[in-house]
Amino acid sequence: MFDFGLDAELELIVQTSAAFAAAELAPRIREAEAARGVDPLVAKRFAETGLAGLELPETLGGSGLGALARALVNEELGAADPGAALALDALGPALYALREAGGEEALREHLAPLLEANGARAVLVFEADAALSEAAGRVLGTAPWVPAERVDLLVLLTRERVSVLRDGIERSALRGAGLRAAGASELRLAGARVVASWRDAGAAARALARARLYVASLLIGVLRQAAEFSRAYAMQRVAFGRPIAHHQALAFLIADMRSAVDGARLLLHEAAWHADQGLPFETLAAAAFAEAIEVSSFVAPNGIQILGGHGFMQDYPVEKYAREARALGLLLGGIDLAREDAGRALAASEGPVALSSGEAR
Repeated sequence: MFDFGLDAELELIVQTSAAFAAAELAPRIREAEAARGVDPLVAKRFAETGLAGLELPETLGGSGLGALARALVNEELGAADPGAALALDALGPALYALREAGGEEALREHLAPLLEANGARAVLVFEADAALSEAAGRVLGTAPWVPAERVDLLVLLTRERVSVLRDGIERSALRGAGLRAAGASELRLAGARVVASWRDAGAAARALARARLYVASLLIGVLRQAAEFSRAYAMQRVAFGRPIAHHQALAFLIADMRSAVDGARLLLHEAAWHADQGLPFETLAAAAFAEAIEVSSFVAPNGIQILGGHGFMQDYPVEKYAREARALGLLLGGIDLAREDAGRALAASEGPVALSSGEAR
């Protein structure tokens, strides 16, 4: 017999994160967007749940859990407000770059102190999302948009290298459209000094893969909620004497939206499980990230369509879901780079295709 259920520990983590999201984040989505941040009392209560150090090693005061636990938590938080979820996580995907490249020592030196500072944020910037150059231990360039209102530690990730910067980071606030609760900034680096650096292509690839799982899990939460809210609306909205969800075209659409979200979640969990087992997972992570973005282009617009004119009004949250989905899908090089990575790995694993003598070469 196969058991696809979560173990008791993961089930408790899901329940805790879902309860926190429902009680603390969902009722405050518009306030958090307007404030470009999370209420300090909400952040304090989040810290008390123990979820802030979910993936931090136990030796550094964390829970030492893995990618699947993070995916489950992020889905619940993302279903309420992915921007707030980013604001609450002081370490974010920067954790992966330092852990993969520098190990526990790098986490202790550069990231652990941030957990002691109220509102501190570490921000990961991938090379595809910025125009940066480095020479003689100094970094020049700009990151046009990062979902953060504060940057205490900047981690730069390339295909070959991980670098850490603390000073020389000029930040300008942006208005932003999606992930407003996290804030939005443009970063300008005018000779910012690199305080630590590691050159390791394998570590960089794993860090990027883990970051993709992180973002994809937030996106799955957004899409789950978009599909569920539009379904509930369609069950209540009556046209021609019955709920619009009972009309065949909409019924099929609602079912397809839910199926698409569930399928993307399965890919995400498979990749996260491989990561936790120490198995190769970079290609699976790229595929899961690309699939989540692909599903967002189907679910988010149709969520608005089901509500009609109401879908564009802030009285209903589906317009927010569409904004959040779009913003998340632009991170880490977006869908095109993820498809390229997944496709390249697939082609390499299959090897050259043998052609018969009569086929064109």
